[in-house]
Amino acid sequence: MLGSTYGTLTTNSRHARAVACGQAPGPAVHVHSRHAPGGTGEGMDDVDDVDVGGGAGPAPLPELFSGVPPERRGPARAAGRAPPPAPPAHPHTRHAPGGPGERLPDVDDVDVSGRPLHSAVPDLDRFFHPESVALIGASDADGRPHTGITRQLLAWAERVGARLHPVHPSRPAVFGIPCVASVAALPEPVDLAVLLVRDPLPVIEELDGSKAKFAVAFASGFAETGPEGAAAQARLAAAARGAGLRLLGPNTNLNAFETFRDDLEGPAIALITQSGHQGRPVFTLQELGIRLSHWAPTGNEADLEAADFISYFAARPEVGAIALYAEGLKDGRGFLLAADRAARAKVPVVAVKVGRTETGARTAASHTGKLTGSDAVVDAAMRQFGVIRVDGLDELQDTAALLARARPPRAEGVVVYSISGGTGAHFADLATAAGLPLPILSAEKQTELHQWIPGDLSVANPVDNGGHPVGDWRGRKIIDAILADPAVGVLICPITGPFPPMSDKLAQDLVDAAEQTDKLVCVVWGSPVGTEDAYRTTLLGSSRVATFRTFANCISAVRAYLGHHRFTASYRSPFDDAPRTPSPSLRKARDLLRPGGRLSEHAAKQLLRAYGIRVPREQLVTSAAAAVRAAALVGYPVVMKASAPQLAHKTELGLVRLGLTSASQVRDTYRELTDMARYEGVELDGVLVCQMVGGGVEMVVGMSHDDLFGPTVTVGIGGVLVEVLQDAAVRVPPFGEDQARAMLAELRGRALLDGVRGAPPADVDALVEVVLRVQRMALELGDHLAELDVNPLMVLERGQGAVALDALAICR
Repeated sequence: MLGSTYGTLTTNSRHARAVACGQAPGPAVHVHSRHAPGGTGEGMDDVDDVDVGGGAGPAPLPELFSGVPPERRGPARAAGRAPPPAPPAHPHTRHAPGGPGERLPDVDDVDVSGRPLHSAVPDLDRFFHPESVALIGASDADGRPHTGITRQLLAWAERVGARLHPVHPSRPAVFGIPCVASVAALPEPVDLAVLLVRDPLPVIEELDGSKAKFAVAFASGFAETGPEGAAAQARLAAAARGAGLRLLGPNTNLNAFETFRDDLEGPAIALITQSGHQGRPVFTLQELGIRLSHWAPTGNEADLEAADFISYFAARPEVGAIALYAEGLKDGRGFLLAADRAARAKVPVVAVKVGRTETGARTAASHTGKLTGSDAVVDAAMRQFGVIRVDGLDELQDTAALLARARPPRAEGVVVYSISGGTGAHFADLATAAGLPLPILSAEKQTELHQWIPGDLSVANPVDNGGHPVGDWRGRKIIDAILADPAVGVLICPITGPFPPMSDKLAQDLVDAAEQTDKLVCVVWGSPVGTEDAYRTTLLGSSRVATFRTFANCISAVRAYLGHHRFTASYRSPFDDAPRTPSPSLRKARDLLRPGGRLSEHAAKQLLRAYGIRVPREQLVTSAAAAVRAAALVGYPVVMKASAPQLAHKTELGLVRLGLTSASQVRDTYRELTDMARYEGVELDGVLVCQMVGGGVEMVVGMSHDDLFGPTVTVGIGGVLVEVLQDAAVRVPPFGEDQARAMLAELRGRALLDGVRGAPPADVDALVEVVLRVQRMALELGDHLAELDVNPLMVLERGQGAVALDALAICR
């Protein structure tokens, strides 16, 4: 049964998970009495009145919910009261400045931790397509850097149909266009102010009251330079908020004002970069016939950030994919809300996020002045919300191009087709290792293919045609037959080098077949020259064939393509079901926390019990006689442990004894443990006499804090070797049962839960329930609980539940 945790609930798994996830539960189940010794799930702790069911919520707890006043934690408006004032700032809450055209989220729409559940989406139409532009600091003086910028802005304004107003205090005209001396002299309100000045702060202050919607600050010397620059950047952001406008930059560039080709068709790539030069390879995809619609160079992100542009681009009908180059993320929750918006819209986001290594993280921080966060958490958070993370700029351009243009797959099967058995086998090895599904073609399909391919060649998958069939009418027949197989969704043809005229005809046959199918056709053109007509004209001239230059990029792009559509097909936003009001469990937990201190194992287990996580029968004793009485109540054999807040690793100090079977052993062990603790200088709060639980799989479940995303939840293979094995998966709340199970699937030791070497399968449902309950603790206690470690969590045989044998909790 799933409902095997102490203090809850029911055998109804849906109800148990609903309570764990904060959804509306059914009738409450309250435990108000001490249980007598007996079954495995009984409790012998000296804490009574455990309340972990549903029903009425606890009394208001303002000290646990900074940023969410008690009157805002529920349907207060339904009672007819006037809306209360806006809550104070929460450290992880995104604050939209309320600029023109911006849709602000309901201030009540926050989760139980006070973090927002919806993001504000700025209306950036007037940024990318303004009607009027002020160019402040415009110049036409020979040899001046601003002259080239002015020239580019003039050309851009003409292309987008904007009226441009140069601003300069001493020039009557710039490139023949009359200047005004100051912002105050502008003849009309402007949509966009471009600041070509060394210190943009005074200009931003001048724009206050001008009704300008957006400003761009190119100047450097802000957060990327250190604390003083960060303070100057904060003043700049505050001035922008005061002026009621949205700011791009500082430390940005002219990429937003590049020349975009308007002769290309089909879904486009929208590009976001924090370092402008790093977006150049993606931008030049236009030269290969791939359309780009926007380029947002966000720079230091004093105000507008990558998340704002992701949210905006996800709603643009012309955008088929979003390509992101990020050196740091400004706000973890804001980024996830933007990624969630893209996932709901089924718009793929492909990202290069630097900082995988310690060196890379240091470099990124010094370059952009942003938090990089733990890379493992960043990686998990991106995967959790469907962001496709790649390592290189070449991968970024190839993967984004494929995802922007390819239709959803009709099937997941991938067939490798080549003129060389060696090429096909090599590619198939790499594709299989990367997880691409290469199904064996049916006997009927193989028989059909052998009409045109010699019988001694393998056509099972990969399909080897031997070379000659591609030079005549048989080549197209083979391609059409493969694509007609209902199990095939992707055809990949690696061409390692040109061999005209056969390669020319093969390329044309692939292009012609792609135009007549709704399945994905990919070609890898392996020639190092890249000037061949078959490549430059035939393949790149097709909007239906995805052409790559390397095996690796093709494989990673196809894997991302299949994974994206698989992910979005079943995606349900976790923000829709995130708990908004505190659970009754919080009432117990509040009294157990010790600000700035560490809880003893005994106190940490009480915290777990408050949230319905099962612990062994145990009692905390302070004498040998009491230990003997407790052992009789708990039931032999017992475990005895020294208990003190500062004891994080008792086993290493020899302060744990297992398998005690008699009163004399218990009495002697009590004395030994207290003597050893005294020798080690540890002041005990007592000795725990615990039920001995064995025969399961040792796991670890816990929570910790990430500088960028806040509370995170981890599950992994536990026990004394947890640091050695380092086999764990992490998620950022909120998440549902599907992600909890996906965490388990990521573990290298996942097979242990299925039963190995004759062991029975473990109770995976109970483990999932514990993960979800720890998530609820992270949401409700995350700002007051720095770290929680349940290790080992003994996951018993299927149907028997899971028991937290040890726990560590550190308060903030």
